[in-house]
Amino acid sequence: MKFIDREAEMRSLKDIEMLSKKKLFVIALYGLRRVGKTRLLLEFLKARGVYFFVNKNKTSADLLNEYQEILRQNKILGELEALDSWDRFFDVLMKRDMPPVVFDEFQNFGFVEPGIFGIMQKNIDLHEDKPGLILLSGSLIGLMKKLFKSSKEPLYGRIKKGIKLEPLSLGSCFELGRELKLAREDLIMVYCIFGGYPKYYVAMEDFGLQGKKAEEIMDSLLLVKDAPLEDEVNTILAQEFGGRSGIYYSILEAIANGNNTISTIASYLNTSPTSLTRQIKELRDHFELIEFEMPFRGKRGIYRIKHPLIQFWFSGIYKKYSDYVARKPEFIHNLKRNLNTVYGKAFERVATEFLTGKLGLTEAKRQWGKILNARKGENAYEIDLIGKSEKEVYAFELKWSDLGYNEALGILKELQTKAGYVPGLPEGMKFGMVARKIEGKQKLQSAGYAAYDLGDF
Repeated sequence: MKFIDREAEMRSLKDIEMLSKKKLFVIALYGLRRVGKTRLLLEFLKARGVYFFVNKNKTSADLLNEYQEILRQNKILGELEALDSWDRFFDVLMKRDMPPVVFDEFQNFGFVEPGIFGIMQKNIDLHEDKPGLILLSGSLIGLMKKLFKSSKEPLYGRIKKGIKLEPLSLGSCFELGRELKLAREDLIMVYCIFGGYPKYYVAMEDFGLQGKKAEEIMDSLLLVKDAPLEDEVNTILAQEFGGRSGIYYSILEAIANGNNTISTIASYLNTSPTSLTRQIKELRDHFELIEFEMPFRGKRGIYRIKHPLIQFWFSGIYKKYSDYVARKPEFIHNLKRNLNTVYGKAFERVATEFLTGKLGLTEAKRQWGKILNARKGENAYEIDLIGKSEKEVYAFELKWSDLGYNEALGILKELQTKAGYVPGLPEGMKFGMVARKIEGKQKLQSAGYAAYDLGDF
């Protein structure tokens, strides 16, 4: 599969490479598994540079021997030279004229030879004025951040720049979808579950799913027995959390099932809110698996899971994991029957991303709140999106459904009523909707509404 849409990251790496011709630059690149770190680095190193993978299953001696051979192959180490220690390895690396160097899954040195972090610190300090570029890449976000941001760690303060690699955008995934010959609607459904993680699209290519419907792709990658991605979420989280996974899993399950404040999460888990404060903070700030979403107006935020596949797994699979492993027909049937609801919730994010690009939104958030003087049970409102561009303020409803003209118009009229509950919105704001399909879309647009469906994506 072709390399797509990492122009900004590639440009940043090339700019850093130019700077590294004058003095040593050590860069940390991190991001969740499957986000495309290795592919980006290999594309950057093409025809130049040295790549080292840190295999945590090797002994220290075996890994050193492997790296010694790589240095010989790249004419950096002579045939008769031998490296008898990691001190000697890094001494050679720093003192000789080296192209850019990558250590992939760098955090694994902690399993193989923890002393390497101190050895690197010493060598970076000794050779900081010598030209060179060292890129340290890792998938375990929490551990990578600990290595470089904790003042107790040897490499604290030795990184010139940290780069977090984000998932591909919706537009970039449309390029992948064209390569995979996916219909527009199927690509969006796939994006709702797998997001912008390139490896999942590579898996579609590997397993011959080009041109298939979204349901067949889901079946093949997640739902059939021995599906290639059946352990994907467990693997990601087990590596991040280590032996402390239990409470994190419980919190993620609570959030995935609609409990999105500390008090409702605690109630769902039958515990006190104060007992969860640290773990929720770690999930947000350390592991970066959840985020705290604030409304467009107001101070009461909510938590949500950032990774769409993790959200899907915890909302639909985790609670009945034994039924999933056994592939019980009733469980699989119910899971598939609920997919439209899953797409509906995920489509809000997808449509927000679409509108942000389409309308040049500088701010785009959901809105929720209470209706003053309304009866209990009828005193809450929610708007799927309020957004601001340089010139306009918009309110949108986002619906994963096919709408007729009258139904769409009714939703837009209700949206205008709800917008009246939000303090501080301008009188001349615009209203609109994004749906799977809208009959009479042009008629709504002629009436002044911003109406879009999948045909506009």
